[in-house]
Amino acid sequence: MLFAAPEDYLRQPHKAVTLLGMSGVGKTTLAARLPTDRWFHYSGDYRIGTKYLAEPILDNIKEQAMSVPFLRDLLRSDSIYICSNITINNLEPVSAFLGKLGDPDRGGLPVQEFKRRQRLHRKAEILAMRDVEEFIGKAQRIYGYDHFINDAGGSLCEIVDFDNPDDSVIPVLSRSTLVLYIQATPQHEAMLCERAKTNPKPLFYREDFLDPQIAAYLAEKRLQGTGQIDPDDFVAWIFPHLIRHRLPRYQMMADRCGYTVTADEVMAVRNEQDFDALVCAAIARAPRRA
Repeated sequence: MLFAAPEDYLRQPHKAVTLLGMSGVGKTTLAARLPTDRWFHYSGDYRIGTKYLAEPILDNIKEQAMSVPFLRDLLRSDSIYICSNITINNLEPVSAFLGKLGDPDRGGLPVQEFKRRQRLHRKAEILAMRDVEEFIGKAQRIYGYDHFINDAGGSLCEIVDFDNPDDSVIPVLSRSTLVLYIQATPQHEAMLCERAKTNPKPLFYREDFLDPQIAAYLAEKRLQGTGQIDPDDFVAWIFPHLIRHRLPRYQMMADRCGYTVTADEVMAVRNEQDFDALVCAAIARAPRRA
């Protein structure tokens, strides 16, 4: 959704915005600055975990529980049941399912299982983003919200097909929402890389990006196969490469169908008025597009 002038955005009776950017750049924090009685907060990762990956996530947890004799007997006799407690602020079950590549004895996944989960996540993210338009209507019609914020996952730029004009994600988001890309500053990039070292978390990778990175890592570390990979070390090692891979993809999305703000600008937002000012500034400085 593009606007000729900031005033056109401000006049919208029902604003809808998609936040785009790296995980950790401030999307969820920015969404939390908006009043919860007026803005419906749609989390792509929450939708993935509670709808499209709900069953695989539970299957994974049950499989782990079945390896413990005490829990196995209770599960098989239907004496206990397992559920995941996913919230917008607690997405650990999604991360735990996605997992990390590497040595199983160090908590890693074999490469084929890792890629299987990656493919499931990709499909789930596409479906979750296709749901945005429907949820905008639901938020207004059922719950009475004035506005809608789509807190998209950090891997959104990985699931779009820039060469396919019939791509099913970009048209939905650009038709129904204003796409706002939060651009990490060099300082934020360094902070995110350091965070990946101290707290390495599971991530989604395009397979055409992942395969050459695995080969490079194995060669650099002089390892014979993925089963020897230290899962946490691989996440920390690949993260700077992932940033360099994703940044032009984010920017291409913003240039084609949205607007760009910096992470520093986002940090200054304290309330809805600041948010509207942020969006208006992005619209005002963007080049005119047909």
